[in-house]
Amino acid sequence: MNRNLKAIATMVLASAVTVAYAQPAPAAPAPVKHHVHKMTVQEQIEELQEQMNHQRQEINSLRRQLDERNQQLQQAQSTAQQSESDAQQAQSTASEAQQKLSDQTQAVSSLQAAVAKMKQQNAEVVTSVRQTQAKMTKMVEHPDSIHYKGITVSPAGSFIEAATVWRQGATGGGINTAFGAVPLDNSPASNVSEFYGSGRQSRIALTATGKLDNVTMTGHYEMDWLSAGATSNNNQSNSYTVRMRQLWAQAALKDGFTFTAGQMWSLVAEDGNAIDNDSETLPDSIDPQYEAGFVWNRQYGARITKNLGKKVWFGASLENDQMLVAGNDLPKNELVGSAGNGGGLYNPGANYSFNVAPEVVAKLVAQPGWGHWELFGVARFFRDRVYPTNGSAPYNDTTDGGGIGASMRGPLSKYFVIGLKGLYGYGTGRMGSSTIGDVTLRPDGTIAPLHTFSALSTLQFKPTKQLMIYANYGGDYAGRRYFGTSGEGYGSPYTNMTGCNAEPTPSGPYTGSVPNAPANCSGNTKDVQEFTMGNWYNFYNGPKGTLKFGLQYARFRRDLWSGIGGATNPGGGAKGTDNMFWTSFRYYLP
Repeated sequence: MNRNLKAIATMVLASAVTVAYAQPAPAAPAPVKHHVHKMTVQEQIEELQEQMNHQRQEINSLRRQLDERNQQLQQAQSTAQQSESDAQQAQSTASEAQQKLSDQTQAVSSLQAAVAKMKQQNAEVVTSVRQTQAKMTKMVEHPDSIHYKGITVSPAGSFIEAATVWRQGATGGGINTAFGAVPLDNSPASNVSEFYGSGRQSRIALTATGKLDNVTMTGHYEMDWLSAGATSNNNQSNSYTVRMRQLWAQAALKDGFTFTAGQMWSLVAEDGNAIDNDSETLPDSIDPQYEAGFVWNRQYGARITKNLGKKVWFGASLENDQMLVAGNDLPKNELVGSAGNGGGLYNPGANYSFNVAPEVVAKLVAQPGWGHWELFGVARFFRDRVYPTNGSAPYNDTTDGGGIGASMRGPLSKYFVIGLKGLYGYGTGRMGSSTIGDVTLRPDGTIAPLHTFSALSTLQFKPTKQLMIYANYGGDYAGRRYFGTSGEGYGSPYTNMTGCNAEPTPSGPYTGSVPNAPANCSGNTKDVQEFTMGNWYNFYNGPKGTLKFGLQYARFRRDLWSGIGGATNPGGGAKGTDNMFWTSFRYYLP
């Protein structure tokens, strides 16, 4: 190393001397004389050596600094690598920590949700337990129904009534009005009034329900005391003592089919909800005969109904029939039926037709959003046994009857509800509340159905929860059907009507004889019209039942088909008018 340094120093010194001697001397100004110390070569070499030593020290110092910096750089690189590794490790640790935190947050959220759900479930369980406890307490202390071997028995619909009726013209009936017996003007009964009070419309109702997985079984029974053993018949409501209003069994399937059979309201009666039994919409009337124009029967029937979806239902039924024959001077050469056979448990004082088949009724019901709408049709089959007067062989005469009807009911506002219903047909008079008649007979004894029409309009006004005011107007009509000029048939214009508009004079061997019925006044009823207005006021309506009072006024008019008149009755017509008032005080079981 020293040898190299000496060689380098010698070469530098030689180069410096060579350069010094090789440079030309510049043009000098006028010489100035100074004393110059000339260095010897040895001195110059020593100076160079000193400079080289100094430079060597600086180089060594720089080397040391460079080594230090390299070491620092390496250390820094190592530190950086370590830091990067630490950073990556830290990042990994942070990611793991973040993941753990996220997992913990999710776990906390899940735990919180689980806790909240448990709280909700606990609250629901507590609420359910409280409701069940309250329900059990209510069932024990205040039961809505009786539970017996898995079924429920409810007395809903039962009530106790104290009712009265006053009529301006006497009909000889109780609170139930025989519309066809409204006395003619100037008849003896039209000049006397009548008043009756009764509790016979009080009702007992029981409904038993048993539920299985796919079917609900229901049995329903209703009875009241509005019957008379001597006049019980099949004409409209099968009014046998003790009166069986309804007694039917039902199976309602999950798929929307319902099967019902027994004593029930006819399918021609208006329903209140879908096409359900025991939801019938009856006129707001105290009179158990309801209203003139009300279309109904209550009799044996077997029906099937189906929920068609979209608030539409369909039903069809087979129902007990009873042909009502009406008219004057009817032939006697036929067999329509007979008086009841006591051995067959029919009333010997009533007439029963020999029915060829049951009535057939079909009905479509819709509840589209406003109101309840119904369209229905009925088919009837009439028969009698004819014995020709010319000596020909007897034969059975069969003819058909029937009609089509419709109804609607819906709210006009918060306070008003309107309803309309009607039935038009041939041979459907039995279904109108006046039961005017279904058929008459031709002179040869064959059956001639009557053109019949029944209609009823209703309006309800409910100003408060306690008060309901109602008004009804309706009527039943039977058309003329007569044969020849002898007065045979129904509503014949050749019937003697000369005595209709005068009260008959009593006759007998002494004063005070039993008054006679109007003579020469045998015309048939053309129509019965009724206007009714009344109200029901609830004194109480709550969990203890319902206590209500009703007041009703009705005006009747019964018109006869005109016939041959006279000096006092040139038009040959007759009518009967009557004004009636009812009261009712009822307590309904809850």
